Amino acid sequence: MHDICNHDAYFVQKCDATGTLGLLPEQKLTAVIRMLAYGASADQVDEVARMGKSTTLEALVRFCDAVETLYTRDYLRRPTPRDLQRLLQKAEARGFPGMVGSIDCMHWQWKNCPTAWQGDYGNRKGQKSIILEAVAGFNTWVWHAFFGVPGSQNDLNVLGQSPVFNDVLRGQGPNITYEVNNTVYQTGYYLADGIYPRWTTFVKSIPNPRSQKEKLFATYQEKYRKDVERCFGILQARWLIIRGAARMFDEEVFY
Repeated sequence: MHDICNHDAYFVQKCDATGTLGLLPEQKLTAVIRMLAYGASADQVDEVARMGKSTTLEALVRFCDAVETLYTRDYLRRPTPRDLQRLLQKAEARGFPGMVGSIDCMHWQWKNCPTAWQGDYGNRKGQKSIILEAVAGFNTWVWHAFFGVPGSQNDLNVLGQSPVFNDVLRGQGPNITYEVNNTVYQTGYYLADGIYPRWTTFVKSIPNPRSQKEKLFATYQEKYRKDVERCFGILQARWLIIRGAARMFDEEVFY
């Protein structure tokens, strides 16, 4: 609250033209958090926060802008060398040296998708959705997020548009060195499911493991790949606005 009030004076309590004190920052932030966490509309939080609909919606937009401005640099970024070392140490302890994280996509259902866009945003189940591609670590820290792709596409189409490997293609990828079976590798990788291509940057499970060694590998790969699935689950459980309608959708902001 203090960070946001220092960033945007809109949340600071002020007097109006008649000298009457306005809304407290706690009121505005409570209304915003309830909308984000419970998927409530502006009218539903009126009884709790005693705020008008237009004020609540403006507070929501300003809150999201402030959070993005203040915390994107810390919480939605590429791993620093120190972060990368911590991720690699944890991955090696789990039996996957050189693993940076898990990658996958989540379909965000768009309940009130405009009629003109429903052809582009219809997924294979007939629902309207937008896709979020993310790379998450063992502690559900999101190191990469690519959002806004129409729902008619699958993980491969999203990967073709995603900037996740732009640094690698420019030769600016992190220097990762590890050894497996007396062979030295210098490319980090992500755990992925079967739809992803057979690239050196993806380690997938074995579809039909037969030997005990293959079964053991498949078990561990599928277990640790659930890091990103767990991240999606927490995101949907804690912030129910994702499951509801795309409120405050604005074409200019979206693009």
